[in-house]
Amino acid sequence: MPALFTQDLYARALHFAATAHAEQTVPGSDVPYLFHVTLVAMEVIAALPHHPDFDADLAVQCALLHDTVEDTATTTDDLTQRFGAKVAQGVAALSKDPTAAADVADPAQRKRVMMADSLDRILDAPREVWAVKLADRITNMARPPVHWSAGKRRRYQAEARLILETLGEASAFLAARLAARIEAYDAWLDG
Repeated sequence: MPALFTQDLYARALHFAATAHAEQTVPGSDVPYLFHVTLVAMEVIAALPHHPDFDADLAVQCALLHDTVEDTATTTDDLTQRFGAKVAQGVAALSKDPTAAADVADPAQRKRVMMADSLDRILDAPREVWAVKLADRITNMARPPVHWSAGKRRRYQAEARLILETLGEASAFLAARLAARIEAYDAWLDG
């Protein structure tokens, strides 16, 4: 039997995310940010039949809420009160911590340090959280913003490979999706 998620929990998490991200848009567009959040949740939901052992509610709620701590005024305590400690801890693991690279001056190196810290924290989280990170990067491996340089696009693709290598064993289904997106991203590398 495939893992099922609770629709009421989905609706609560989606409403919270919609409110938290209300004024945000997908970078480089006028599309509401909620579009990204729901695409990540869609990827996770598509993977659930392949993972009957997953805590589907944890995976779906973390997918919907994954950027609330990093990109809004939401705190981990807010999430704990509304969704419980497991969801809050999952979202915290998925959130980059700028203090992890506070002493790093070079912006590119700073980003690498924060990504390594985030991946370390995700590795300590349940596999469902790993799946959310894979789903997030699948979603983000669409056409890059036009203002990104060729170098930034190559670094982003390399970072996706690192995510796949580090977390891919959480879900063969999502790993295959991400691998295909990484390969297709070659079309965007030269601008």
